[in-house]
Amino acid sequence: MGDPENPQLSQDGNMVLGGIFSFYSSWKDRMDTYLHKPLPLQCTSLNFRGFQFAQAMLFAIEEINNSTDLLPGVSLGYKIYDECGSIARSVRVALALATDNTVVAALSKTPCTRPSQVQAIIGETSSSPCMAIATVLGPFYIPMISHFATCACLSDKTKYPSFLRTIPSDYYQSRALAHLVKHFGWSWVGAIRNNDDYGNNGMAIFTETAQQLGICLEYSVSFFRTDPSDKIQEIIDIVKTSTSKVIVAFMSHMDMDVLIHVLSQHNLTEYQWIGSEGWIVDSQIAAMDIHHILDGAIGLSIPKAHVNGLREFMLDVKSLNSSNNGLECTGDEDLTGVQNSYTDMSLMPIFNNVYKGVYAVAHALHNILKCNKTCNKAILQHIKNIYFKTKEGDEVYFDENGDPAAKYDIINWQPRENGAVEFVTVGLYDASLAAEKQLHLQNKSLIWARNSKQVPVSICSEKCPPGTRKVLQKGRPVCCYDCIRCAEGEISNITDSVTCVRCLPEYWSNERRDACIKKEAVFLSYEEIMGALLTAASVFGTCTTAGVALIFFKHRKTPIVRANNSELSFLLLFSLILCFLCSLTFIGQPSEWSCMLRHVAFGITFVLCISCVLGKTILVLMAFRATRPDSNMKLFGHTQQRLCVLGFTLIQVIICIIWLTISPPFPFKNFKEFKDKIILECALGSAVGYWAVLGYIGILAILCFIFAFLARKLPDNFNEAKFITFSMLIFCAVWITFIPAYVSSPGKFSVAVEIFAILASSFGLLICIFIPKCYIILMKPEKNTKKNMMGKKASH
Repeated sequence: MGDPENPQLSQDGNMVLGGIFSFYSSWKDRMDTYLHKPLPLQCTSLNFRGFQFAQAMLFAIEEINNSTDLLPGVSLGYKIYDECGSIARSVRVALALATDNTVVAALSKTPCTRPSQVQAIIGETSSSPCMAIATVLGPFYIPMISHFATCACLSDKTKYPSFLRTIPSDYYQSRALAHLVKHFGWSWVGAIRNNDDYGNNGMAIFTETAQQLGICLEYSVSFFRTDPSDKIQEIIDIVKTSTSKVIVAFMSHMDMDVLIHVLSQHNLTEYQWIGSEGWIVDSQIAAMDIHHILDGAIGLSIPKAHVNGLREFMLDVKSLNSSNNGLECTGDEDLTGVQNSYTDMSLMPIFNNVYKGVYAVAHALHNILKCNKTCNKAILQHIKNIYFKTKEGDEVYFDENGDPAAKYDIINWQPRENGAVEFVTVGLYDASLAAEKQLHLQNKSLIWARNSKQVPVSICSEKCPPGTRKVLQKGRPVCCYDCIRCAEGEISNITDSVTCVRCLPEYWSNERRDACIKKEAVFLSYEEIMGALLTAASVFGTCTTAGVALIFFKHRKTPIVRANNSELSFLLLFSLILCFLCSLTFIGQPSEWSCMLRHVAFGITFVLCISCVLGKTILVLMAFRATRPDSNMKLFGHTQQRLCVLGFTLIQVIICIIWLTISPPFPFKNFKEFKDKIILECALGSAVGYWAVLGYIGILAILCFIFAFLARKLPDNFNEAKFITFSMLIFCAVWITFIPAYVSSPGKFSVAVEIFAILASSFGLLICIFIPKCYIILMKPEKNTKKNMMGKKASH
């Protein structure tokens, strides 16, 4: 319905292929008023790359027409249009190819149209025009094979059923770029992308993969070559104020041409560039980079390729003259010695993609012509199913999404002494391999920004060393964090740990918080000062008691020893020796047997001791409260005294047996008292059993105190009742104060408190009951007589 469109290059044939390329890269802006028909687009900025792509297509067609094996007897024609980098014009020329509404000069000189459909379309270069064209041509199932459109979105066959390509999808390239960034330890990067489907979709996949790998984008800005200068300046300002030193540029060569010109004006040379296949091997961009801003750039490119005869064909422009062309070209031009972007062959891998696309169509047509009447004649289906090798041995086939296998060379821009840049292959990315083998870097020295040999550092925060954990900074990406030292008892033994791990109960963190060390086991030992002093006190008490026993035994027939049952006195001295010795069982590392022995020995020996004192007290009371001296003595004679001591002690033995049977004391590791120490102590097992033992001792002590108190008015010379009263007073005071002290003392100090209480009460009994008698025996022997013991009041 519109004006006819004539191709820039065309040639008749039995079968015609269409081609859409960008011979120009931009156009003049205009303001349409919609009051009249818009004027044709005025294209600007000649793009030699588009001519090279068209020449690659012509070369493949000429080879096929000269071949006797492929499409013999069939000539291929072509119609190649310039779309000027405009999406609207791309759709217009695609419809022209689909309907062939070119002007034909008839004999009547009346313009008319000749409906004819091309077999397939080769092109376009960019993703956005391809999406528009594929959307329009999809319902007609006209195959479209692109050599350079990489947007992953074009793999969606529900939207673009007739689109295929000979270059891998950006799904793989974007992921490969993210893995490349991760490989060099860059976690804080900036990103610049084309503001079109190629850049936006490619960067979206890169961003998603980067987040999975722990990489953060400080900024991500879009750019298009027709943007106004203030928009470009805004991008420059963002780059200048950023803290990241790595920039991922997901851009086409046409947009990079414009951007590098602006960057050169600001001398931004300190940044490391990561490039997509759209510009990383473009020698024209390298030639424009006179300030060496992109030196050391690293990125992905299509693997190197070579097509025999293609270079010579491109430099022989007579091929253009042989076709019906609307270009300002006579065919007599001599390009020998000319050095410009047209004669540059650095994009040979992309030319090879055009070459393979043409051959894919030819093989599909060849198969259709060979098949019988019953086979499927749809060229699109045949192209999808083709498999062949080019003359250079490259395999050509398409997967279910119309994409080839994804393989990329890793390219490094290495400046040479003459100022030129060499694109050095330093590695390979093959998406068909296992994940851990996809990225492979060769042992080649890489050149980085500013011609440095050291890998640049681009991080938001320094790595957190072992002993610390990461805490995110509020409102900032996850790559920006503070390093917080692990709390006591927690460690982190890896770099950049997110959490600190708590040590096991028997371990504690070291000073650096990067390892757990075994806690010091603490118990009351003989080697430490406190344990040694208590041991000395126990031994001293034992020896003193033994000494007193020897004195008593030597003077056993004297009145002061015989008074108040010498047998009970010796039994009391024996029990005191046991009391002093039982305190030693509380010192040393607790074991199963020592825990049971210490409490049982303590309980029984003290009851034996108190029973003897109680027996002596009852004996004194009954002796001096009797109306007849012999009456009460018969009631409480030696046999009754022994039974009394035995009975009281037997009750404690029974309590201890029950305690040991039900829930005996056991060794226990106390982790709660001290954070960095283990307290080895004896758990009571049954607290009821322990307090029953103590309670029984307390009851006997109180009874003994009451009886002694009642006997306090006995004759002055016989003062044992007074001393027993005083000793029981000390005993009760010691054990009453013991309870709160024991409960509040931590760890081994509670054991020391218990030992101190045993020793203090034992010394109290020894000193109060026996020392006065020893004093009389040794120092005042004249008072050690029966008459003196009875006193004056005895006769009364």
